[in-house]
Amino acid sequence: MKKILLVLFVTIPFYSSAQNKDVQEILGVMENQTSSWNKGDLDHFMIGYWNNDSLMFIGSNGITYGYKQALQHYKDTYGDNSKMGKLNFELVRLKKISGDYYFMTGKWFLTRSAGDIGGVFTLLFRKIQGHWLIVVDHSS
Repeated sequence: MKKILLVLFVTIPFYSSAQNKDVQEILGVMENQTSSWNKGDLDHFMIGYWNNDSLMFIGSNGITYGYKQALQHYKDTYGDNSKMGKLNFELVRLKKISGDYYFMTGKWFLTRSAGDIGGVFTLLFRKIQGHWLIVVDHSS
């Protein structure tokens, strides 16, 4: 019994530490996206996404696939500073669903001269080659 308790006391902090590192990295992706957006840099904003044809983006116009298509959507929709405005995210929930996946729910807000807008989002993060990347984005 003492051996089991010792293993638990050693394992639980390690697990929590690893999970906290993952959470911090994912939140860092969101911070980088906010900063990039607010500088008007959509190319850098997209670094948080999986650069792959299987990236799935779900928005008001339906489902699209591919990194290039998602970037083009952002450029077409928010191509100038009056449309981009200043981005802010509000995290509602971040849940680990496996060793390589996290599910995030939140709210997004754009404060802009063209009129403020906002909505909700769900993101699926996957750890790919040591980096947490968005593989599915559903924003409305």
